[in-house]
This record gives sequence, structure tokens and C-alpha cells, in this order.
Amino acid sequence: MTSFNIQIAPQIPVPLLIALALAALVVIGLGFWARRRGAGLRALGLALVLAALTDPSLVREDRNPLKDVVAVVLDRSASQTIGERKAQTDKARVEIEKALQGLGDVEPRFVDGGATDAGNDGTRLFSSLNAALADVPPERVGAAILITDGVVHDVPASAAALGFNAPLHVFVTGREGERDRRIELVEAPRFGIVGKEQTIAVRVLDTASKGEPVAIALRRDGVAIANIRAVPGQVVRAPVLIEHGGPNVVELEIAAAPDELTTLNNKAVVTIEGVRDKLKVLLVSGEPHAGERTWRNLLKADANVELVHFTILRPPEKQDGTPINELSLIAFPTADLFGRKIREFDLIIFDRYSNQTILPSVYFENIVRYVREGGALLMATGPDYAGRNGLFYSPLGKIAPARPQGSLVERPFLPEISEDGAKHPVTRGLPGSQQSPPAWGEWFRQVSTEKLRGVPVMSGADKMPLLLLSREEKGRVGLLLSDQIWLWARGYQGGGPHLDLMRRLAHWLMKEPELEEEALRASARGQELSIERQTLKPQTAPVIITSPTGKTQMATLASAEPGLSRAQVTVEEFGLYKLSDGELSTLVNVGPENPREFQDVVSTTDRLKPLSQATGGTVRRIGAGSGDAISLPRFVALRESPLYGGADYVGVKRTGSSVVTGVGVAPLAVGFAGLIVLLASVLMGWIWEARRGRG
Repeated sequence: MTSFNIQIAPQIPVPLLIALALAALVVIGLGFWARRRGAGLRALGLALVLAALTDPSLVREDRNPLKDVVAVVLDRSASQTIGERKAQTDKARVEIEKALQGLGDVEPRFVDGGATDAGNDGTRLFSSLNAALADVPPERVGAAILITDGVVHDVPASAAALGFNAPLHVFVTGREGERDRRIELVEAPRFGIVGKEQTIAVRVLDTASKGEPVAIALRRDGVAIANIRAVPGQVVRAPVLIEHGGPNVVELEIAAAPDELTTLNNKAVVTIEGVRDKLKVLLVSGEPHAGERTWRNLLKADANVELVHFTILRPPEKQDGTPINELSLIAFPTADLFGRKIREFDLIIFDRYSNQTILPSVYFENIVRYVREGGALLMATGPDYAGRNGLFYSPLGKIAPARPQGSLVERPFLPEISEDGAKHPVTRGLPGSQQSPPAWGEWFRQVSTEKLRGVPVMSGADKMPLLLLSREEKGRVGLLLSDQIWLWARGYQGGGPHLDLMRRLAHWLMKEPELEEEALRASARGQELSIERQTLKPQTAPVIITSPTGKTQMATLASAEPGLSRAQVTVEEFGLYKLSDGELSTLVNVGPENPREFQDVVSTTDRLKPLSQATGGTVRRIGAGSGDAISLPRFVALRESPLYGGADYVGVKRTGSSVVTGVGVAPLAVGFAGLIVLLASVLMGWIWEARRGRG
């Protein structure tokens, strides 16, 4: 295609050229007003001079036409996997491609959109549309087509925001009159105090509700805890007891409605992090000794610990007939502490306590019961444990991890981490334990014992157990068989990790989730699952991962450090996953707790209609008959028009875009031809004047 046009390039400044033109008009006007002969020829000469000063050129352009670009965005969001929508989308793509090829001079650009890694951004089609047209000049866009269920979350506020002047056509998948029932989180707490209730506010929504109540099943960590009933549209509040520290995974699920689109949004998941308000610790020191203040200082330094401390100031060997109730500076409230209020404590510590008849046997029985029902007991012993008055020979011997052999080891030895201790969270990685021998100071006294139960995590002289940890039904017991830890606190021979060890020990006893020796943990970041298995066993079993829709896959964990194995797994679905290795199981939620993508899954033509109509486009459903059958309108090419669609057709705008492939320029006021014309006009004026003079 070739086109011609005239371009000018003034040889003098435009204001001066205008001034000369005005002067020429004045001169020519006066000549005609005075009826002078030759005025017309003078006017022609002046016009030619002015034309020469503008330097006109004849420009020839050779152009090749460009194809009109039509962007087709296919909605691949999660809601498009419901029912026949995906199949309808795939069929529409094939037919649209054929139709656009039939128009000729059209460049179709198909792009998948809608799915996001963020998880809660919903369906974003217009960002995909912008990406598809990023390298296309706006004047080349012939149309934009969206194939979607109509639930789009990034709709521009106006047609101008699209960035092009072309029709937007929307083909809606799904069926008219679809039904869906879903549960929606209204208020969901992130944290809760262990032992206290938290309230979750939810609402049931049903597109075909008749006002009948719907049952909501509540589960915590996979165990059913309650059933409540809710009228669709009304907010109901569900109380949930926070049973333990760490993640408490709460599921709320409603039954499926007849002919419902999907049950994926019939469940909501809330992860509530359990935190302890105050850890209440009872410390009973049997007698004053150098290590007593070490325990007291540690517990008092922790702002989360409320400490109750009693010290018995009179050792048992001082028997002078003084009544028991007069041996304390203040009355020892044994009935309160070991009777009515014993369950208020998270941990009881006996520090070098011997059976001094201060506590009757019934109170020791209370402590045993307290431990077995979920309490925690630490016995930090010394020479007292080896004698007949030691705690082992009280009712506490029923739950003690080791039996004394009646002797003490009193010589220097270096505490060491045992084989199991290297894997146990209480002692793994203690500062100084990375080398052999460990880089810490010696101790000088240890009770000789025989292990009965539990795990020895530290050893002392002659590899005998130094620190044992055991579980007793629902509770826990710790036994430290030396009273020399204060040497580390005082920095003897460089000291040792007494703070780390004592703090971890106390928190393990109080069931800190991060210190569990047998645990299966999982966390999600985007669609990546991080799996961690903590165990004292030599082998780690594979983990079976069950998706929200029941699909399973196996993950093999690799050893990361002693006692810890990890794996990274990418999953496809959003929702609640269950992980199990045959012994332990855990739950983890992938994606948002109330996904925006599934908040509303009923297909609609309403959301995109205003925008489409503003561009001259159309919105229509493409489902036809049953199953995944579709029906598309005819595609026609149209020139500039306010409307690009009708009942049975959609239009693609013909933009007329082209690209210049060659340019030719021919000057009109310079060269030989220009000179001849200018001289001819001057010569004719001269001849005319000469004739007039002779006449």
C-alpha cells in the first residue's frame, strides 16, 4: 500500500514567514485596489517566492498493514475447576482460535490467568490481560476476550483503565441457577491462652436457603468437640477451648446441600496459637545450699513465670524436740500447696528435699496423682536422694526415673551429653557440647543410681545417668542427680550452659511444644509444605500427606541434624492437609483460612457487564444443553463502531494499523523545475509591463 502527502520545512522562522506573507497580501491588495495591470502576475510571483521559502516536498510512503491483536484470557483459577467449567473453557479456546483465523489479519494471543501464588488474591484476570498486551500499541488492539465464571476480583473501575479502545467480550462458563452453600469466617482469633476459651464467629450462606438451620461440626486437632446449629445468613459464635500450647487447628464444617456446586467451601479452618498466660512454679528447697539461688534466680528472671518458693532452714539431722509447726519462719501452707491448690501449678520442683516429715505421705500421693493427670515434677537432688530419707523412698518413688544405690560419687567428672541426649531438644546443641570433651567445667558429686524408666539425656561419672527425663501417663518427671550445677553458674573452669539447660528442662516439663522429643510438625508457605520429624529413634518413617480432596502422596524425610529429619513438598490444593507417619499425625492448612477464591463460586454475568458494555462489548453464557457442551456466537470484523456485538455475533475492531517499509521525498520548490517556474513568472510580469508601456 502506497500513500502520498505534502510536507513543508520552512527555511526561515515561521513568525518571519507569516510577516512576509502579510506584507505580500498588503502589496497585492493595493495593486488590485489601484487596478494596476500585472497585479495578478505579481501576486503569482510573490506566492511562488513564499512557497519556495516553505520548502514543500512530496512524500511517498510504502506501508504494510499490521494484524489486529485479539487477547484471549482463559480463567484457570481454582473455581474454574468446578463441574464442567474447565472443559467448557478448553472447548471455547479451540473454537475461538478457529473463528479468529477465519477473519484473517488477526493475531490471537491466548494467555492463562486467574491463578495466583498468594492464595488469597482471588481471581485476577485483568493483570494477565495487561501482561498479554504489554508489547502491543493500544491502536493495534482489536478486542479482548475473557473466558471465565464471572467471579473476578481485579475488575478496573472504568473502561479507560484498560489502556486500549477496543471491545471487551466476556464468555461465562457454568450454568444459570447454580446452588452453593458455604461457611464464612467473620471473626477468627489468632492467639488464645491455654486453658481458656476463644470464640470463633461464623456465618452460613446458601444461595437457595429456605431458612432452615444448618449443623456446623467443630473439630480441634481432628477430634470432634461440638455441634452447633446456624440459620443461613446469621452470625453464630462457637466457643473453643485452647487445650495446649502451639497451634490448635480448629475445623468448622457444614453438610453438603442437594445439587451443590462444590463442598470445598463447606469447611473453614482456623489455627489458634496457644500461649500460656503465666507459668506457675512451686520451688521447695529442702535445705540451704550453694545451688539453691541458681534455681531461684533462673525462675525469677523469667517474666512468664510466677514463682512460689519455700526453703526449709533446718536440716533433718538436727533433731532437738522442737515441734514441726515451729521450725519455719512462716507457716508452711502444706494443705493449700499440696492439697486444694496443687493443680494450679505448672511445675513442682524439689531442690535437695529429703523426706523430713514436713509433708505427710498423703501429700506425696497428691503429687503422684497430680503428675499422672498431667502435672510436672522435677527432683534436683544431692546426697539426700541416696539415703533412706530420700524422695525415692516416699510415694514419689512410684514415678522416679531411677533408684538410688545408696552411694555417692565424689570426685571430679565432666558432664556429657548422652547418645539420646544428642537427639533430645532439651540437650541437643547445648553451647560447648559440639566438641569432645565438652567445653565446660567439671562437677564433683553425683548420686549413684539404677535407671528404671525414661531417657538419660546426660551422663556423669562412669557414664552413669546424670539427668533423666520420663513421662508418667499424662505428666512428666525430671531427675537431676547432682547438686553441682551452681558451679557452672559461678563460672568455675569457665562455667557451662546452665541457663540453657535449666530453662529447656523446665519448659520441657511444662510441655513446651518446641521441646517435644517425639513430634511431627508441618508448616506451609504458599504451596510449599515444610515437614519436620523430631524423634529419638534411629530411623524416620516416611510421611503420608493427605490432601483436602483425599489424594495422598508420600514424603521421605532426610536427616538434618541429630534427632531431626526434614522434607520440603510442593502441593497443588489449598485447604487442610493431614500428615501421618503411622505413629504421629498433624494438621496444616495450606493457603488462607477463608480463601477468597471460594467465598463465592456461583457463576455470574453481572460483575463484568458494566465494564464490557462501556467498551461496546458483550457478556454472555456459553453453556448449551447438558454436560460441557457450549455455543459460541459468530465472529465478525467491524470498523470503528459504538457497539461490537449482537444477539448472535461479536465483533473484532479493524484498526487499520500499518508499518512504513519505505519513504520517498521529492522537493517541489528547489532544483531546476522550481527555478523555471519562478523565472517564468518574473519574465511574464516583465513582458506584460513592457507591452503596457508601448500601448
